[in-house]
Amino acid sequence: MIHKFFGGRVILGNTFAPDGVAVYTKGEKIIAVTCDELPFDVAHDAKGKYISPGFIDIHVHGGGGKEFIDGDEESFLFIAELHAKHGTTTLLPTASTATTDEYVAMFETFGKVGRKNEKGAYMPGIHMESPYFSRAQTGAQGSLIRDFDKEEYTMLIDRYGELINRWSAAPELPGADEFASACREAGIKMSIGHSDAEYDRVMEAYDLGFECVTHLYSCTSTVHRKNAYRYAGIVEAAYMIDGMDVEIIADGKHLPSSLLKFVVKHKGLDRVAVITDATRCAGLPDGAEKMFENPNFIIEDGVAKLPDRSAFSGSVCTTNRLVRNMINLAELPLLDAVRLATVNPARMAGLSGRGVIRKGAYADIVVFDDNIDISLTMVNGNVVFEK
Repeated sequence: MIHKFFGGRVILGNTFAPDGVAVYTKGEKIIAVTCDELPFDVAHDAKGKYISPGFIDIHVHGGGGKEFIDGDEESFLFIAELHAKHGTTTLLPTASTATTDEYVAMFETFGKVGRKNEKGAYMPGIHMESPYFSRAQTGAQGSLIRDFDKEEYTMLIDRYGELINRWSAAPELPGADEFASACREAGIKMSIGHSDAEYDRVMEAYDLGFECVTHLYSCTSTVHRKNAYRYAGIVEAAYMIDGMDVEIIADGKHLPSSLLKFVVKHKGLDRVAVITDATRCAGLPDGAEKMFENPNFIIEDGVAKLPDRSAFSGSVCTTNRLVRNMINLAELPLLDAVRLATVNPARMAGLSGRGVIRKGAYADIVVFDDNIDISLTMVNGNVVFEK
């Protein structure tokens, strides 16, 4: 079946397509981006809205009361469908710190349903944001964080390595070099996360293959003092290493407008990806924690917090809100804001043919208005949401 998208402003990377250009899809691919009139079966009139590559979220734990670490099929499919309604066409299910058995259950479920899902966002692989983290940068990761456990990560990589896209860890912990070697051998991308590493160790970690910083400024070390001397940390190293990518939680809560602007200005548009870091709270209103039994979070002011309000506990964000915030808070042009949610995360996750509209790319398309409200989402050529 051939779909035709027309009547809108088509986003082609750093520019808009000329007026009158339509996008044609067949099966899971885009077959033409042209002004020529081609045969089609279904037409989608954008009515002046934007026709954009689908948004890609490389760090998302859940939404609507569920998380991927719950390990059941219903959670995986529900979360993927929920985020697709907000413009996410590809996401990396992200595991928070848990027990080994919980990881096994999550991977087993993902192996059954993850890449076969046809009603929500495409899920190419898992992001392991856990469990080898610094106790000085715990955040909301809880009491199960631990040092590198070779027996554990070797088992997970041996059994499920082809399902793991990236792994966030603290490179200053003992055993990090051996862990990095195992990930490199398995083709798993690595990111520095929940880490208290100092500048020099970050430089070494980059050479080991840690090529990204997980949610920059959130649970990442920065300038600190030891006695009279000051030392740089992860934040400073991230700016100094030209090739280092960074994630930012652009929910408007974790980072203020000033820092959103600072990151983009000094890191550059090519090295930043916006992420939701969405927890099971995503898509829920303030006060919705009352629907859970013994919740370890509260939802207020449009963000999830620890019950004592000492720290954030992940976001309640969706990807369309990320793009909206980068326009309104970081004052980026729309094309640049979209880039941070499409081209960049696609590259960082190694997803060829996604995050772009061009002939031969995957048919991942969203249609949205000036407020970045989504009216249609297509994933791999299937319309999974339309209003």
